Amino acid sequence: MKEDQDLQDKAVIRLIKGRLAWYPPGAVHQLQWLDNAAEEDRLRELIVQRQTGIVFAAPGTDVRLVEREISADEKKHIAKALPYMLEDSVAADVDALHFAARVLDKFKLSVAICAAQKMREWQSLLAQFGNIGCWIPEPLLLPWQEGEWCVVLDSDLAIVRTGEAEGFSIEREHLPTVLVSAIEEFELPQRLVVYGHSQAEDLLLLPDPLRGSAQWRRGDLSAAMLLGGVDLAVINLLQGSFASQLPLGRWWRQWRAVAAVFAVAFSIHLIGVYAQYIELKKENTQLRIATEQSYRTVIPKGAVPRPEKQLQDQVNALRGAAQTGGFVSLVTRIGEVMVSKPGSQISTINYSDRRGDLRMTITAPDFEAVEAVRTTLNNAGLRAVMENSNTQGGKVRARIRVGGGG
Repeated sequence: MKEDQDLQDKAVIRLIKGRLAWYPPGAVHQLQWLDNAAEEDRLRELIVQRQTGIVFAAPGTDVRLVEREISADEKKHIAKALPYMLEDSVAADVDALHFAARVLDKFKLSVAICAAQKMREWQSLLAQFGNIGCWIPEPLLLPWQEGEWCVVLDSDLAIVRTGEAEGFSIEREHLPTVLVSAIEEFELPQRLVVYGHSQAEDLLLLPDPLRGSAQWRRGDLSAAMLLGGVDLAVINLLQGSFASQLPLGRWWRQWRAVAAVFAVAFSIHLIGVYAQYIELKKENTQLRIATEQSYRTVIPKGAVPRPEKQLQDQVNALRGAAQTGGFVSLVTRIGEVMVSKPGSQISTINYSDRRGDLRMTITAPDFEAVEAVRTTLNNAGLRAVMENSNTQGGKVRARIRVGGGG
């Protein structure tokens, strides 16, 4: 989706014949040269205070803009495949070129192509101003709407925008020839907006098919940019190996004092934790000694690999008689209940010494009979819980867990 932004609150940097210049935010017809120390300091101050966004208008003479239809398969691998998709349409080796792209709609791709060496040169020139994260090809800073072209005649340069992500910059004297080619490639626009300084001379540069729909306005690139919103996301050259990097160095300089304090505090915390560990380890050793001494009062001889477990085994052994008595008592009480329920009988019994309960499977004429057995067991002071039941051969089989009353 196109999201227009107002350039009036942006600072725009241009490179004109090897010299950096800029338009301060909101300035009209006020191109300022950055080899002027005062202007350079002014721009630096804006950047430091972060009062405005900075846009670098990449020279249109060095950037080629194309639109291309793509398939769904191409779209999946566009980042890696793009250079080779356009290999036949460029004269230079693709390894020496930089490609930036943006998907305009489902199967339409906008591509900007320029020499990688140019990108490095621009990076070097702009490095003094820090990380400028928005590099837009110059033609795409002109206003555009469907069915309209825009031309800016700026000294001996002509900057032209012919589409959402299409345009070019050319020497002024070559404009008529290039516009004729553009008419052949694209549909004739409904309107052509021309910015310049001499209406008669400027309109003479237009081919006849365009002259009738031309609207001339006095102004330069600054006037055109400030006229309306521009989609700054249409295509940013800072992609791939030239993508903006996080300012880790600056962040480190800003936060290293805090990091040092945190490191000291963390070190003190570690020392405290280690001291606590040593103390707990000493207490654990003392507890182990006390445990072994207690064990020896019960079992004077033999190894002591796990005194707690061995003591528990001894206790369980001593409880054996009581557990056996519990089983007999439990079975006796269950038997008394089952005798009172004709038609219901016990199929299997499993007793657990550890839990002190048993699981029994009974067969009964119906579910009501099973429930009657369970209810009678509970009324007899036992804990009876039905775990499952099913119908089998016209009778009901149920598994009931029974324990002593609590």
